[in-house]
Amino acid sequence: MAEEACKRFRGGPATPYGVPVLPDSTASGPVATTAEWWRTAVIYQIYPRSFADGDGDGIGDLGGIAARLPAVAELGVDAIWLSPFYVSPQTDGGYDVTDYCDVDPLFGTLADFDRVLAVAHGLGLRVIIDLVPNHSSAQHPWFQEALASPPGSAARARYLFRDGTGPGGDLPPNNWRSGFGGPAWTRVIEADGNPGQWYLHIFDSTQPDFDWRNPEVRAFFEGVLRFWLDRGVDGFRVDVAHGLIKAEGLPDAPPKPADAQGDVGPFWGQPEVHDIYREWHALLAEYDGDRALCAEAWILPAAKLALWVRPDEMQQAFNFQYLSAPWSAPELREVIDESLAGFDSVGAPSTWVLSNHDVVRHATRFGLGREHPEGQSVGPLTPSQPDAALGLRRARAATALMLALPGSSYLFQGEELGLPEVIHLPDEARQDPVFLTTGGERYGRDGCRVPIPWEADAPAYGFNETGASWLPQPEEWARFARSAQRGVAGSTLELYRSALALRREYGLGSGDLLWFAQYVDDALEFTNGPVAVMANLGRSPLPLPRGTVILSTAELTGRTLPPDATAWVLLGDH
Repeated sequence: MAEEACKRFRGGPATPYGVPVLPDSTASGPVATTAEWWRTAVIYQIYPRSFADGDGDGIGDLGGIAARLPAVAELGVDAIWLSPFYVSPQTDGGYDVTDYCDVDPLFGTLADFDRVLAVAHGLGLRVIIDLVPNHSSAQHPWFQEALASPPGSAARARYLFRDGTGPGGDLPPNNWRSGFGGPAWTRVIEADGNPGQWYLHIFDSTQPDFDWRNPEVRAFFEGVLRFWLDRGVDGFRVDVAHGLIKAEGLPDAPPKPADAQGDVGPFWGQPEVHDIYREWHALLAEYDGDRALCAEAWILPAAKLALWVRPDEMQQAFNFQYLSAPWSAPELREVIDESLAGFDSVGAPSTWVLSNHDVVRHATRFGLGREHPEGQSVGPLTPSQPDAALGLRRARAATALMLALPGSSYLFQGEELGLPEVIHLPDEARQDPVFLTTGGERYGRDGCRVPIPWEADAPAYGFNETGASWLPQPEEWARFARSAQRGVAGSTLELYRSALALRREYGLGSGDLLWFAQYVDDALEFTNGPVAVMANLGRSPLPLPRGTVILSTAELTGRTLPPDATAWVLLGDH
């Protein structure tokens, strides 16, 4: 039961809240009961601390989110995904949880969460929340109990404590490395004051990994799922979904092959992890409204990732192969084909994404040269600095291409404004543990997490009324502000609004992609229902298909599409 599993079970469905009366232009009514809505949904990621700040302390919160949701609904998306808002010391932006069944006071209260849920549902938006099951905070009561308990105790069995190797156990149990830099093991001081066992953390040392082979851990998280489902959430984005189960015996990791794709090794993608998601699938099926699970799993290629979205497991999995693809027509065509074939083979939708809170914003990424290592962050001293104008042109074209593909898509807050990565953050302002644990060798993810701009002339660009901001906002934020783009023809905001409206009007999310029989190497050309899509990734203008242009990411001269642009053309008599 949820009451037994959650540390602080507050039980029952959400307290009813009156939904405010909204202008007709934004009110879209209660959430529709369309079956399998997640197959075609466009889902907008909200990173709470950087979206909107309702109390003026410089950190975004649930009150700010509730107030700004009409703007999200006006954009034309189907759902929101909330990054963590749980009780946490915030060592890693809330992905280090101490209470999975409460809201951190930094963001508000459970009543504030219920209000966000009520307002969202009143606007016709479903709500997905983050679940962080691979690890807890080191301050979680369970881990504190483990530290106070002896080796071999039931308290330690909830985590992965092991004896060290070498003389006196002075060396880690194996050679695993943390994703944030350094060893994946930290040694504890036992009650007698002597160095003792080691615990596993595949991320920061403040994020100890659970042992998912322990039934108590599984029962705990089933309770967490029920707690939030009972409140009315529509699904979960599952953090590190491919990492919960570690290889039996925790063997040393072999050298990573040079041609390896995605995350590989003894703590990624173990077969037993799928048993967990089958159990969760059955649990969600007990609730009405077609609740959904989305996997954050850096598993490549798509044929392997499809194992996470078989009919009795998750509904969606982020397509990181697409996110990682370079600006190259042949390579993108190959990724799209592999994705559609891989996901189609198990009857699941492709789930496309270009940006999120963990990667360089694609308006900057596409302005970097091919010599920039994939996945590396960008800062003031990065050898390859982005071409901002080129990056934005390509980002707009890439988004229009993505939103024309069948399946579901995720957007990251601020990308609808064309926001670039913030590169010139002072070192003393950076807070990402990646930056801190690597001694600044890796800039980390702060650059994509800077609070977004709403009003060009307001304090903190409308993030709040006080001007406070937990990460400094650059002066250029004024020209990207929503107020500077709303209603402005050709702006990135209006491009997104138009693309989302047309996507829905012509049913592109549920359509079928058919490549043109004849194509040039520098272009992607296909039809999806009555719409022909052309993306020009080359250096020369290309002739557009015959028909009526209903969307273009660049100004057109005649019937040609300029480089680094995408157009949608309505075919025939439609």
